[in-house]
Amino acid sequence: MFTGHRRGPHGRRPGLMAGAPVRRLDAAVCRADREEQRLVDTTAVRRRRGRAGPGRAIADPGRIPELLVLVCSVAASAVAVAQPLVLGRALDLLLRDGDVGPWLAASVALLVGEIVLDALTALFTGRCTARWTASVRSRALTGLLRAVPGATRPYSAGDVATRLTLNASDAGGVPAARAALAASLITPVGALLALFLVDVWAAACVVAGLPVLVLVLRAFARDTGASVRAYQHVQSDIAGRLLEAMEGAETITAAGTAPRERERVLRPLAELGALGERMWVLHGRALATGGVLVPLLTVAATAVGGLRLAAGALSVGELLAVCRYAQLAAGFGGAATTLGALVRGRTARERTAALDRLPALRHGWRTLPPGGPGVLELRGVRVLRDGAEVLRADGVVVPGGATAAVVGRSGAGKSALAAVAGRLVDPDAGEVLLDGVPLASLTRRSLRAEVGFAFARPVLGAGTVEQAVAAGVRAATPDRVREAVRAAGADAFVRRLPRTYDTPLGDVPLSGGEHQRLGLARAFAHAGRLLVMDDATSSLDTATEHAVDRAMRRMLGGTTRLVVAHRPSVAARADLVVWLEDGRVRAVGPHRHLWETAAYRAVFATEAEPGAGQARAEEAGVAPPAGDRAASLHGEVRP
Repeated sequence: MFTGHRRGPHGRRPGLMAGAPVRRLDAAVCRADREEQRLVDTTAVRRRRGRAGPGRAIADPGRIPELLVLVCSVAASAVAVAQPLVLGRALDLLLRDGDVGPWLAASVALLVGEIVLDALTALFTGRCTARWTASVRSRALTGLLRAVPGATRPYSAGDVATRLTLNASDAGGVPAARAALAASLITPVGALLALFLVDVWAAACVVAGLPVLVLVLRAFARDTGASVRAYQHVQSDIAGRLLEAMEGAETITAAGTAPRERERVLRPLAELGALGERMWVLHGRALATGGVLVPLLTVAATAVGGLRLAAGALSVGELLAVCRYAQLAAGFGGAATTLGALVRGRTARERTAALDRLPALRHGWRTLPPGGPGVLELRGVRVLRDGAEVLRADGVVVPGGATAAVVGRSGAGKSALAAVAGRLVDPDAGEVLLDGVPLASLTRRSLRAEVGFAFARPVLGAGTVEQAVAAGVRAATPDRVREAVRAAGADAFVRRLPRTYDTPLGDVPLSGGEHQRLGLARAFAHAGRLLVMDDATSSLDTATEHAVDRAMRRMLGGTTRLVVAHRPSVAARADLVVWLEDGRVRAVGPHRHLWETAAYRAVFATEAEPGAGQARAEEAGVAPPAGDRAASLHGEVRP
């Protein structure tokens, strides 16, 4: 029957009643959280021991956990239905001085059985919810991490966080809620059948009011689904705005725009409040209908039973059974809470499944020929974004073991070229080859073992410094880790840490340059035939960058390197330069030759000031053209 709500629509389990199956479902929430954490920890241990591959999603638990919940719930419902009949028979025998012993024993057994079954239901519900929540989160996160980078653009960080936390938790409760819903319907159906066996007239009173309860449930499920979907969307919007504000906290403080940012983050609260109010209205409407109808049905059945008792058609024990069965039969309305959880969970599952279904790169079955030099070639490559061409590269060849600098103005297509060269994305046309083998035909393991990346903002993950640098498709040895850290110019500050290489990353604040150098170290430790560096030294000063470049050449002498460059000094140290302009390859050649072109020099000109051309030429390691020397004397720089 309908009773007070447990939690409102703003909470985790908005509901209309607190029936036995729902009490068992709610009681298992904390147990589910603990079980989920145990599953995640166990999976992590198995991965460390090599029993699970990297990036592999936790397998679906299947139907067994749900079936266990269903069996225990149905058994508990059957016991609840049998209790009034047995207790009523015991009461009649007691009033007639009959042998009541077996029936009292049966009543006690049923009571103990219901307690045990309730406990087992709570236990299996917690495990089922935990396993499915862990599986939903794992699948969504795996899909997100394996997706093509461009496919994740529609999802903000806050939206992803909401889907992987709140939505995944609601989605993980669907199987247990489904089993609880089935059990919550079995109890009133069984009670109604038993009521017909005890007294047809009392049963008729209950049947007369059941269609109204069914209509209430139907309307509640329909309207709640739409409200929950909109509510979850606004939650994600607020989370996204909040994360943006947190990432830019220093900028907001420096600019003094905190009030404006607060207003921007909290602006959707009005819509969220309206949606929450709508959910409360639906909740209250169903609660009011059930709160009036269910007691009326119970009183009517009891009154009819009393009249039948007075007429001698019913015994006292049968009247007791009629009263109890009337209450249980009216429990159809009790399915509303579980139904609400099921609707909310299915809506949340749609949101998490969207991450799981993100398009991922398809991998082939080939491996690179052993001992290859690492020749990189781009043939007829075209990259489109929103229908516009952002990169066209054809006939670009980087010899094995060479360093190629990719230069160009902002928006020229440098990052797009770096992404297709290392196969973070596939080109819309053409192909990229490494030692004559198309990257698209390589297995995932072969591709990531032979093609490495270093980014401007590397993600180091958790663990110690050594673990962060060693992490990869193939774990690097401690000696390799230290060699890579030295090459990246990070050994000095790592040794100043409290526990040097065994220091947890979360225990020490790292500057941008230190963070970037550890990212470089990890890239060096796992470098194969090709290393793509996308603005990976932007946080380093020129002297440190030059020292890192020398150490990298010594350590990775046989590795082909593709470097996105913004400084002329980086381009000057490269063996050749790929010059991009408006998404097309304008020229490929040595830096010293391209420097003779005014348009190429203009790529590195950030400001027009006296002597800028001379300074840029000296940094680039070449003599400035005569025109630049004359321009510097007149206080201007030619384009």
